[in-house]
Amino acid sequence: MVITGLSGAGRSQAADVLEDLGWYIIDNLPPALIGSVADLADAPDATITNVVLVVGTGPYHSEALPALDALRRQGNRLRIVFLEAATDELVRRYESTRRRHPLGAEDRTLGESIEEERRVLQSVKAEADVVIDTTELNVHQLRSRMLDLFAADAPAGGMQTTVLSFGYKHGLPLDTDLVIDCRFLPNPHWVEALRPQTGLDEPVRDYVLAQPLTTEFLGQINGLLTTLLPAYVAEGKSYLTVAFGCTGGRHRSVTIAEAVAGALRDEGFHLRVTHRDLDR
Repeated sequence: MVITGLSGAGRSQAADVLEDLGWYIIDNLPPALIGSVADLADAPDATITNVVLVVGTGPYHSEALPALDALRRQGNRLRIVFLEAATDELVRRYESTRRRHPLGAEDRTLGESIEEERRVLQSVKAEADVVIDTTELNVHQLRSRMLDLFAADAPAGGMQTTVLSFGYKHGLPLDTDLVIDCRFLPNPHWVEALRPQTGLDEPVRDYVLAQPLTTEFLGQINGLLTTLLPAYVAEGKSYLTVAFGCTGGRHRSVTIAEAVAGALRDEGFHLRVTHRDLDR
């Protein structure tokens, strides 16, 4: 994907949204290198395939359209997003930041520089797949617009979701969004044969999951999270940590975290599991 358009129209903010969705962003890339980056992303052994190039206006802007045309002729998967805004709004934005316009010159006013940029980018705009006018959009509205357009196409795991187990006696985890207390479940610690084992071991797992209350609890928690996760993604949340706690962080919370993570994966969610206190 390529993000381009008028300076001050929100290219960087649009790219930030895609980065939060899991895309790899390359900003201010000279057009001459566009083809090389595309070749790397399309290579059979490529580890990064979802790439966004942010192409601005500068000394090489005349090379941008030929480079993009060349990619499309080669059959590359390419979408161009063009951002623009009314000249008076762009003037207001530039005056508030006191930045120099990339096409600014001593014999031009700021408004004239913006109009010149609009003229030289007209051919690029004509090739764009999506044109977004940000005149009436603030940064939050632009984010919502980008999410509406591209959230469904985000690489897997655009929101980085972590399921964490921990022990309350070692303290609450930091930077956690949801904390769920599992200490109401029967404790394997009081079963002598299970005490040295953890929730990753089958006997402990079977003991915890065999409790009638566990079945009801997991059903309600999984239902809650399958509702919440898509809603968080829709709101543009980039990171989510769901923490399950028990007394020591070795038995009940580990079992429940693994069970919840497995159920969420079965529903198509991508996440990682961390057991903070497993080895304590």
